[in-house]
Amino acid sequence: MQLITAVIRPHSLEDVKDALRSIGVQGMTITEVKGFGRQGGHTETYRGAEYKVEFIPKTKIEILTEATQTQRITEAIVEAAQTGKIGDGKIWITNVDSAIRIRTGALDVF
Repeated sequence: MQLITAVIRPHSLEDVKDALRSIGVQGMTITEVKGFGRQGGHTETYRGAEYKVEFIPKTKIEILTEATQTQRITEAIVEAAQTGKIGDGKIWITNVDSAIRIRTGALDVF
C-alpha cells in the first residue's frame, strides 16, 4: 500500500475530487493547510495598510491506495490541478507497511 499526499491550490479541490472519483477512488482525507515553497508569500492591502502574507492557504489530500493504482491517481491529480504557474502544489508518495482499522481493531499488514 502507498499513501499519496498532494498539496494543491484550494480552488482546484473540486476538479481534483471529480477526477479522482471518475477513476474509482472511494475515499480521501482533505485538510486545509498553510505553507510556502518557491511561491513564497505576497503582500496585501487591508483598509489602507499593507501587510505580508507569508503562509499561503493550500489544501492537502491524502489517499491510501494499492501500489498498482498510484500512477493513475497521481496523473489524475496533476491533470486536474495543474495551471502551469508557481504554487500549483506537490505530490509525494510514502510506502505504508500496515494500518489498523479503528472500528474492528483489525491490523492490515501490506
